[in-house]
Amino acid sequence: MKITFLGATGTVTGSRYLIEYSDQKILVDCGLFQGLKELRLMNREPFPVDPKTLDAVLLTHAHLDHSGYIPRLFREGFKGPIYATSATVDLCKILLLDSASIQEEEARHAKRHGYSRHAEPEPLYTTDDATLALNHFHACPWQKTFHLPKGLEFSFSHAGHILGAASIHISFEGKSITFTGDVGRPLDPVLPPPQLLKPTDYLVIESTYGDRKHEDIDPTKPLAELIQNIKKNNSVLLMPAFAVGRTQSLLYQLWGLKISGQLLDIPIYVDSPMASDVTALYIKHSADHGLKSGLCQEIFGIANYIRTPEESKELSKQKGPMILLSASGMITGGRILHHLIAFGGDPNNYIAIAGYQAAGTRGAKLVQGDKELKIFGQMVPIRAQVVELPNQSAHADADELLAWLKPVKAPKLTLVTHGEPIASKTFCGRLQMELQWNAQTPVLGQEIEL
Repeated sequence: MKITFLGATGTVTGSRYLIEYSDQKILVDCGLFQGLKELRLMNREPFPVDPKTLDAVLLTHAHLDHSGYIPRLFREGFKGPIYATSATVDLCKILLLDSASIQEEEARHAKRHGYSRHAEPEPLYTTDDATLALNHFHACPWQKTFHLPKGLEFSFSHAGHILGAASIHISFEGKSITFTGDVGRPLDPVLPPPQLLKPTDYLVIESTYGDRKHEDIDPTKPLAELIQNIKKNNSVLLMPAFAVGRTQSLLYQLWGLKISGQLLDIPIYVDSPMASDVTALYIKHSADHGLKSGLCQEIFGIANYIRTPEESKELSKQKGPMILLSASGMITGGRILHHLIAFGGDPNNYIAIAGYQAAGTRGAKLVQGDKELKIFGQMVPIRAQVVELPNQSAHADADELLAWLKPVKAPKLTLVTHGEPIASKTFCGRLQMELQWNAQTPVLGQEIEL
């Protein structure tokens, strides 16, 4: 067996791992590159392997840096099956269509306002491409062993992180390789902790927070302080939030503040049709998280959900105090851009950054202190107060990852990916020093014989 690293090396985006076994080619994850321009441009490059020659895709979870290139794969000729957990399949039905719609709209917007270098800017893929891809998804129960041709077997285990997120264990000829996907936190209030890994000969592990530890602080305390400020100053609190996972986590925290009397009477808006649909999936997939159905409805019922563009435009005209959650979480696209234009220039308002911001994204630029953001080809001044909310990440930190791995028998080789260079190298070093594991940080395009 051979594995080739087609993404998520030296970066947290573009997760793509190619497995070649006998005459089979299996892709584990098929994500978009996001963040820095040079990364985003990689989405436009020819796929390193002819998509027509791929036999199947195994998907760890629905976030676009793991799933978002799948419609493009079909656009270029892939026709095989995609295997994922049931919740991941349902989430992809929402995320991939939304991603396609956003890309179509951005292409139209670029043409209309003339800020593309192409006379006829084209989306990376269309809603037709996404619809075609979704017809090839297959839902797989947890822990069940599935068989592929030539003796390959695979199964999914809970990874935490978001609804439906999984680690994938692949067996072949008495050997095995495990892809952790994105690993959640052990004490997440909503999602189950990541399951203990099965014994494995080879391990591919993420390292998003491989060089740091999350703050040991109740995340609702800084949020409560913010709420007091926006109430006092009649401010708007913008919260860029991923429609999958982060929006629901923040609503859970706001619900906790509400029942304790700290939320006051400030209205909450979720301006993301996708987030609204995702929230409904928490009720459908109640076995995949720790909230009972009735409690789900209560928690997510504290917000007003905005669906149509017209409603969103009206929301941008409102005044504070109000709390506005809108995708995307790293401000790479979506309705949050329009709200930043409307509210970001007022120093009385706040922008709360919750969770990891990949290098080159607008969210990362705000954290760095940038006072202007390029939005729709224009430089938009940002005078609102930018606040980082601590302890919001859905990724395990370095200590949590190590604690998760300690009970596992040392693999023959561990490959550290899905992290910025310092994070991956730091975590690789800790695996070598503290666990005495054989570990490497692969580079883009590297092939490793197993």
